[in-house]
Amino acid sequence: MTSAPEKIFEALGDPVRRYILELVAAGEQPAGTVVAAVQGFTRISQPGVSQHLKVLRDAGLVRVRAEGTRRVYALDAAGVEVAQLWLSALTDQLAQFAQPLDALATEVARGRRARRAAEPGRDVTERDARQA
Repeated sequence: MTSAPEKIFEALGDPVRRYILELVAAGEQPAGTVVAAVQGFTRISQPGVSQHLKVLRDAGLVRVRAEGTRRVYALDAAGVEVAQLWLSALTDQLAQFAQPLDALATEVARGRRARRAAEPGRDVTERDARQA
């Protein structure tokens, strides 16, 4: 489940959640391992860690699967991709114009071919006729 960039970046605003993401980015982690690691990082209760994991799940940044009575958490690549796409759009200011500019280039090329084909005294070759 992926969600909007707003929800993702809101979840990333907390240092504990960012730390949890670093843990699960290294590979799947049982909930107990995540809790122990986070408790070594900061003073927090097990229910507090569970709440952070829920926020990350709701944002689409981690996924959970049941393995018997254990819960195993992993990074959700789809949620990370949403964040990456949003950030990359910030650095590529012209990306929104890419398709219209491609269409404009096609129209300009058609106009040039049409003008060349219409020049007086010019023999229209089969290639020119196909491109017009």
